[in-house]
Amino acid sequence: MLALMPLAIAADAISADVKKIDAANGKITLHHGPAKGLGMDEAMTMVYRVKDAALLKGLKAGDKVKFEAQEDASGYTVTKIEKGK
Repeated sequence: MLALMPLAIAADAISADVKKIDAANGKITLHHGPAKGLGMDEAMTMVYRVKDAALLKGLKAGDKVKFEAQEDASGYTVTKIEKGK
């Protein structure tokens, strides 16, 4: 049954570049390489919801980050994000 399937969770942090922050709507646009844990085999730019708007604090377009995300019925959500060094 589909309802009993576990969420797809990225096993490893994904490296990305921040393209846009939409703090008012709790969204971030990221350009990243393949994310095998999320079933994405090619590099892409996409908008993600964030689990908590506080994750966006201190981030700006152009930042390099590593993030983790999960897929659920309503799309992809960033669950963890940190600035690269």
